Amino acid sequence: MNAIITASDLMSELVGDQPPLLLDVRWQLGGPPGRPAYEAGHLPGAVYVDLDTELAGPAGPAGRHPLPDLSAFAAAMRRAGVGRERRVVAYDGGQGWAAARAWWLLRWAGHPSIRVLDGGLPAWTANGGSLTTDAPAEPEGDFVPEPGALPLLEADHAAALARRGVLLDARAAERYRGDVEPIDRVAGHIPGAVSAPTVDNATGDGHFLPADRLAERFAALGATRDAEVGVYCGSGVSAAHEVLALAVAGIPAALYVGSWSEWSAAGGRPVATGPQPG
Repeated sequence: MNAIITASDLMSELVGDQPPLLLDVRWQLGGPPGRPAYEAGHLPGAVYVDLDTELAGPAGPAGRHPLPDLSAFAAAMRRAGVGRERRVVAYDGGQGWAAARAWWLLRWAGHPSIRVLDGGLPAWTANGGSLTTDAPAEPEGDFVPEPGALPLLEADHAAALARRGVLLDARAAERYRGDVEPIDRVAGHIPGAVSAPTVDNATGDGHFLPADRLAERFAALGATRDAEVGVYCGSGVSAAHEVLALAVAGIPAALYVGSWSEWSAAGGRPVATGPQPG
């Protein structure tokens, strides 16, 4: 199944006999919180999911958005109505990063059918979709996580992959080079990583590039179906978007969830700066 869905296709599915469950995952780095925006208007039937508290564990040595406690994540997903057999569509405010984090977590935890609304809420309204302030009455789901369906990298694995395969750094190029570092303690990148900013996976309005163009982009960076590919970012959110873009292009990739916020927090790990060689 394709990892993304268009607004028009979602509209058609929602009037079918077995409509998908909608998860509203609006979030922005540094705020404001997404729940007020959700309460002001959301897709009909959508349930709000908080990225910081339900799709991540507490910030600490493992990064700003480490993996959530599995039992807490399972309980949050069941409260939202996620069931093993029910299709799920996640959306956000249009950037796609938060929705991709929900996609990656549910896929990693074994859910067989989770997609992201391409272009998010703006694509929905631009296609004539309505919004509501009504609270949905979804019954509790029966989702039981079975982690491991998508590959996951720890810090040492990411370092090794940068040497033997392709490790993509999804942050802005200036953060990769170490020119600036507005968030984390140390500027630079994991030695051997390749700069591949997530923003280049999408158009200005948040829609993913076509699959063939994404494949061309990643091939130019060395990431192909035949390569071993991993991705990291600042805290495992925009990198999830890059893993999703790779999936659209037909290229499997592992996610380093701790990402630079974990790597740079631990003293003694090597740091590279400047543009990538070649």
